[in-house]
Amino acid sequence: EKYRILRRAFSRFDKNDPDFCAFVAGGEFEDYAVYMAIKQKSGNKSFDLWEKKYKFRDPAALSAFKEEHESEYLFWQFVQYEFLRQWQALKSYANGLGIRIMGDMPLYVAADSADVWANPRLFKLNAGLKPKKVAGVPPDYFSATGQLWGNPVYDWKAHAQEGYAWWTARIRRAFALYDVVRIDHFRGLDRYYEIPAGNETAVGGRWRRGPGMALFDAAQRALGKLDFIAEDLGTIDDGVRRLIRKSGFPSMKVLEFAFDGDPNNAYLPKNIGENSVTYTGTHDNDTLVGYLKSLPAWEYGRLLSIVKPLLKEAGIA
Repeated sequence: EKYRILRRAFSRFDKNDPDFCAFVAGGEFEDYAVYMAIKQKSGNKSFDLWEKKYKFRDPAALSAFKEEHESEYLFWQFVQYEFLRQWQALKSYANGLGIRIMGDMPLYVAADSADVWANPRLFKLNAGLKPKKVAGVPPDYFSATGQLWGNPVYDWKAHAQEGYAWWTARIRRAFALYDVVRIDHFRGLDRYYEIPAGNETAVGGRWRRGPGMALFDAAQRALGKLDFIAEDLGTIDDGVRRLIRKSGFPSMKVLEFAFDGDPNNAYLPKNIGENSVTYTGTHDNDTLVGYLKSLPAWEYGRLLSIVKPLLKEAGIA
């Protein structure tokens, strides 16, 4: 129902509103609005299947399309305009109560996205704008075939040549939305795993070097100090640890991983060091109540035997 209602709202909206006109003229969502408008008029096909003049962003063709389908183009500008207007009101209210909002930044973007369509040079694509390499993680004890995510991987040399301008713009937008930003799959900025496009599993990929501190140095020169949290869960190595130390960003700890009976478990409260952020769980975990209810009796008993002394020591129980 969402888009039906949004389109009805747009039909009643003053498209000549000065604030809206200034928003559109600002150009921040130009690529997104054109991309979404063409996508709708192309039967929702991914951009690599569009007519060549749109697929390869012929300026005259895009200008003519915007003129012919102005209402559709403005609708997608309106969607962003309304979201940001309402979001900023909510954020201002929360901040006024002393509440900071934490947001999440995925490392990768979707293959069929305005980001890739508008910036194909920044991704490892073939001449037809399809990914040559895609993201994932190698086989491990969770999966014998690894994880094949399918996102196009970055051409980091191209990003470096442009001074990481695209990433800096992405980070600027993230901090306009949130007060603190968690970078998902942080290890991919040290080394990332790429898989030939077309592979059915993640087997056969290879590790490649990421941008490391060069990315953050460029962003901080432009934007100042960045209040990031590094998601460093899973299998990490010394390279990731060095990058976290150099960046100074806090790392993540997860309580649901803590109570396996190992006194040296890094997620036990007594073992959690400074400059880290502790969560009860992640998006891959059950809720805390669901987690406790799912434990077999022996495991629940073990957890209680560990937690009770900790609570007593902390003066809570």
